[in-house]
Amino acid sequence: MVQNPVSTAQFLRPTWVEFDADAIAHNTRRLRQIIGSRVALMAVVKADGYGHGAVAVARAALANGAAQLAVANVDEATILREAGIREPILVLGYVDPSAVAHCIAHDLTITLYDSDLAREMDRRASGAGGRLRAHVKFDTGMGRLGLLPDAARQFDIGAFPSLAIAGAYTHFSAADEDPSYTAEQLARFKALVAETRFMASAHARSGLRPLLHCANSAATLSMPDAHLNLVRVGLALYGLSPSAAVPLPADFRPALAWKTVVASLKTLPPGHAVGYGNSYITQGEECIAVLPVGYADGFRRAPTHYGEVLVRGQRAPIVGRVSMEKTMIRVDHIPGVRIGDEVVLLGAQGAERISAEDIARRLGTINYEVVCSLLPRVMR
Repeated sequence: MVQNPVSTAQFLRPTWVEFDADAIAHNTRRLRQIIGSRVALMAVVKADGYGHGAVAVARAALANGAAQLAVANVDEATILREAGIREPILVLGYVDPSAVAHCIAHDLTITLYDSDLAREMDRRASGAGGRLRAHVKFDTGMGRLGLLPDAARQFDIGAFPSLAIAGAYTHFSAADEDPSYTAEQLARFKALVAETRFMASAHARSGLRPLLHCANSAATLSMPDAHLNLVRVGLALYGLSPSAAVPLPADFRPALAWKTVVASLKTLPPGHAVGYGNSYITQGEECIAVLPVGYADGFRRAPTHYGEVLVRGQRAPIVGRVSMEKTMIRVDHIPGVRIGDEVVLLGAQGAERISAEDIARRLGTINYEVVCSLLPRVMR
């Protein structure tokens, strides 16, 4: 059933994101069923929770079975701590040594992937009078952060007394499309863990069972052997499929919708230009609606735009160029459109749905980028 027109009076800006915490809760519980009781779940909430709102996602995930969180940098982790979240947080990216005291004070876990950097982190932690939590990352074929095999074998946990090393991990580069290569990466990781005696060394240092994690969303869904004792899930948590080759189970639910309203309606005569550059000219008499959303909100302008939106449960094509804060659509085929009507850019309305995957195919990108491209100025 098509929703009633939205009153713009309830919004400071009539373009907004709706976040479904119940969807995150449901998806988290389903992920827990998939991995079983012996495997812990780390919810990846970097990039402001993939555009959904990191604090809200973290709270919903932690309340429904996630044990830990992962973010990209110290700033993202600090926002979670300042929101009152106390569960373990792993920083996946580079941490400047100057932030070590801050990380200790906020009980953050960093990633180690370079011996010289680890040595400096250890020195800073000693100077701060505390121990810095850390996981070691191995590069098993991704070619980004991580100790290559020879460097991993020479990495001595005992050389860093002020680092509390409690885990090791790697990242799969093609789990959503190349299972054989992913299996090779998993085998390399397990071999490095064995060769470096990582489990025994880390356990001796901390007295705790070290965490081993490889599986992203795609591997969590398709490779039980890669679950180890912790999985690191991002995309699936948000109800988005890793790929056509690794789809989500049918009952997973998207947690985000992006909406705006009709701001203006006018009927233009044949031969009338619409938007910058006169790239669209009406063929006949056409009813054009103006939407208060544009590329300053993350609504793509070029080289390809979203193509269409939903109004009163029907698809309406975008016409002309998307501008900074306005987009025009053609609605003469949709009866009863009026100012204030809800318009769905991403999500469902009536029987129709525009998914992140649909948009990604049109834009020539991936669903990750679609949801992460929604800019902070759009209210959540």
